[in-house]
Order: sequence, then C-alpha cells, then structure tokens
Amino acid sequence: MKDFSGKVAAITGAGSGMGRTLALQLAQRGCHLALSDVNRDGLNKTAELARAHGVTVTADLVNVADREAMEAWAARSNAAHGKINLIFNNAGVALSATMEGVEYADFEWIMGINFWGVVYGTKAFLPYLKASGEGHIINTSSLFGLCAQPGMGGYNASKFAVRGFTEALRQELDMQKCGVSATSVHPGGIKTNIARDSRVSKSIEGLLVKDASKSGARFEKLFITTADSAAQTILKAVQRDARRVLVGPDAKATDLLVRFFPSFYQVVLSYLARKFMKGV
Repeated sequence: MKDFSGKVAAITGAGSGMGRTLALQLAQRGCHLALSDVNRDGLNKTAELARAHGVTVTADLVNVADREAMEAWAARSNAAHGKINLIFNNAGVALSATMEGVEYADFEWIMGINFWGVVYGTKAFLPYLKASGEGHIINTSSLFGLCAQPGMGGYNASKFAVRGFTEALRQELDMQKCGVSATSVHPGGIKTNIARDSRVSKSIEGLLVKDASKSGARFEKLFITTADSAAQTILKAVQRDARRVLVGPDAKATDLLVRFFPSFYQVVLSYLARKFMKGV
C-alpha cells in the first residue's frame, strides 16, 4: 500500500497518543477514518481534528476487549464507508506487578485489551480487508514483545502474544496471496499517557521501585520518542510492507541486545532494574 489517499483506516485507541497521531497523519494524506476509543471526549477531539483535513470520519465508543462490540463496530464501519483497507489495532494498557503478586483480575484485564483486543480487531475486520482487494493489518506489540522485563510480566505476556499472533498471521496471508498483509509494531518508550494511566501493584515495591505510587512519572522520563515520530515510522513501514517495525532508538538498541545475547540480556535488564529502583 504505497498511497493512503482514498483508503479507509480503522483505528482503535484513537482518542489520544499514538492512535490520535496515526489518525491525523492519515487524514493529512487523504485517508478516511473509522475511529474508536473508550474515552468519548478524546475520541470526539480526534475526530474533529481529522475532519478538518476534509476526510470522512466516523467515531464509535468501543471496548476492544468486547468481541461482540468489535464485530459490530467493524460491520458499522464497513457499511458507513463502503470498504475498509487498514485496521490499526493500537489500543493498549500497561500493568506493573510481579508474577507472584499480580491479581488474576488485573492479568485478565491486560490480556483482554492488549491481546484479545488485537485478535478481535483482526478477525472482525479481516473479511472486509479481503473484500477491499488491498488491505493491511497493523498490530501494536511492544519493545517488551521482544524481551522480558522484571515487574512487567503481565504486559510482557500480552505483547509477546501479539507478536506471535501477528507473525503467524503474516505468513498465512502471504501464502494465501489475498491482497492483505500484516505488520507487527514494536515501539519503545513513546511519549503518551500509557505509564500515567497504567495499573501499578504494590508488589513491585522493593523489586522495581521504592514507592509504587511514584513509578508512573519516573517511567515517563524514559520515554524518548514522540507520538508523531512513531506514527511516521509506522506508516512508512506499512508502505514498504514490513513484517515488523522497531519504533525508537531504545527499541532498536534492545533488539540488538536480545539478538546478540538471547539469554544474558535478562541479567543486563535485571541489573538496570535494580539501578532504576534507587531513583524511585
């Protein structure tokens, strides 16, 4: 997909952060939009900003962890726009907790949004993408879908799952030669509200931080890539039909670390986590 003009893109988590910047950059390129989020105000603001570029925009309140809601949104979007060419399964949340201390409800919450939201979005939109004759699925994994980090096991599990799901999907689509492709996105620290809005368990105290209530602000200081830059990188990856895309210098550096030291990287990250704890 070399040109987004005249195409239709569906985006989850479009009310803020990377979802909003993806929407606006696509609108600037003449791409029509089907947007969703659970935050009405943020969603409406993104829709308003996108419409200023002269494209057709629909906006729906959708919980990506609800399969029936996702299927209904996909059907409404296709009916409203006449086709769907791209689905950006972008919505995501974060959870800081030890594997011993994580509550089952929190584990189910993060898997419901980060993993099942991607599965539901992919399966709900795939028939429409195939019908369009030119489609692309963009699933957001993470830097932590490439390596594991102490205190983030639930997040790691969800993002590793997205990576595996998307890589298998891409191979199947290639074999089918159906006009649809897929890309796994691995952002590093992006300057969004994900850390501030994350769930944090006191179980990480003494392991990752001293005071769990201050961890969000501390983590945000490590985010070095803007959402605008991230969106540009992702859209370029779609245009070159990349199988995966690393977003940000931290993602690229960590990928090299894991490639060269597939086991020893765990020792390195554990050491860095202990150093990090001294400042929180």
